[in-house]
Amino acid sequence: MKFNNDMLRLYAVTDRHWTGEQTLYEQVRDVLMGGATCLQLREKDLDEASFYEEAKNIKELCCLFDVPFIINDNVMLAKKIDADGVHVGQDDMACVKAREILGPDKIIGVSAHTIEEARIAKEQGADYLGVGAIFPTSSKDDAEVLGIKRLKEMTETVDLPMVAIGGISYDNCLLLKDTGIDGIAVISALFGQKNIKQATIDLKKRVDALYETMHTCLTIAGSDSSGGAGIQADLKTMLANKVFGMSAITALTAQNTTGVTDIMDVTPKFLESQIRAVFDDIYPEAVKIGMVSSKALIHTIVEMLKHYDAKHIVVDPVMVATSGAKLISDEAISTLKEELLPIAEVITPNIPETEVLTDMEVKTVEDMEIAAKKIYDTYHCAVLVKGGHQLNDANDYLYNGEKGTWFKGHRIDNSNTHGTGCTLSSAIASNLAKGYTLEESVKNAKTYLSGAIGAMLDLGQGSGPMDHGYNI
Repeated sequence: MKFNNDMLRLYAVTDRHWTGEQTLYEQVRDVLMGGATCLQLREKDLDEASFYEEAKNIKELCCLFDVPFIINDNVMLAKKIDADGVHVGQDDMACVKAREILGPDKIIGVSAHTIEEARIAKEQGADYLGVGAIFPTSSKDDAEVLGIKRLKEMTETVDLPMVAIGGISYDNCLLLKDTGIDGIAVISALFGQKNIKQATIDLKKRVDALYETMHTCLTIAGSDSSGGAGIQADLKTMLANKVFGMSAITALTAQNTTGVTDIMDVTPKFLESQIRAVFDDIYPEAVKIGMVSSKALIHTIVEMLKHYDAKHIVVDPVMVATSGAKLISDEAISTLKEELLPIAEVITPNIPETEVLTDMEVKTVEDMEIAAKKIYDTYHCAVLVKGGHQLNDANDYLYNGEKGTWFKGHRIDNSNTHGTGCTLSSAIASNLAKGYTLEESVKNAKTYLSGAIGAMLDLGQGSGPMDHGYNI
């Protein structure tokens, strides 16, 4: 098995001390089922014949799960059973000798406690280092505690994959974020738990979080004082989709589930200042634009996004209310068409908005497809024509200039759908920020939206909001 750094992510080390009602084989099976990425068989007291039989059986188990099988210390046994590799300590066989015996294709790990030991291991051909003890550990009472600071010094000084070991648990593993390690090695955090499989699942999720990058997304939209739509819905959606949300407010509204009672636009200068403040410090990886009511504000947005070369622009062209009434002036609609839509990656009009953009009636599924192509040909951006409005209720059509894709959904009997357009477009932007393709982003966003509606939140006296945090 060829070595790669991902093998070290969750490195499980066995210890017969923790076998209770289960056999070691059964424990290893549970660890592998839970998602361990490497298995090291560590035996200090077994005789050679018993160790051989045990190693042979557990190797077969690791092969079944396609997980590398490493023997601790015993180089000759590793060669005899054709293990994937061996791990040696400072008091065991030298790495260079182990490499001579096992050959160039086997994985060899070396325990290192100092930068000098790490350098020597690299010179002798080690594939990775086991570095520790990071925290006090019961598995090795005499182990010197290295600590996080010295661990980081080692990762910064020696260019070799490293797995941290010693006293690491579910509770403290996140302290290792940004230390430069490639994974954690644990014993009791897995084998000492009552439910080993679940403990492995939980710890794998936890250690994966060490390597997650926080992606960023900006919403440019009006606020909703009742929290169901606008930037409030956008930011909740971004959080639920695990991106860091930022906002530039175009207008303040006084509204609740029964309607809007007052609105106050910001000035173009202040909107520009907000957008500059975001881009100059935390560059957003995607931008969602919602309702913008004036020509001057739309022009400011376009100017700023071009200036900063903004990526993954998603426009929810809020122009027409569910009742059919226009929400922005004809002058603003013209500016939106001429300036904003052509710089978008994708726009997400509903049926009435699609009719405004195409000057055609959309009454059938075929009309949706024709309108989507017409929008693309006119504005040169992808378009997701949303169903609803009694037409093709939960099915949306995406056209990107090369092909059209239908995204099927199912009608959820819930009248509380305030902010669905804001939520869907923000979810698409969030997924684009995370690196998904447009098609994947739409699919993921629709799944999220269905869950938020399906949570059946019921607040307010009118059309209430969805549960944006249903999946948190």
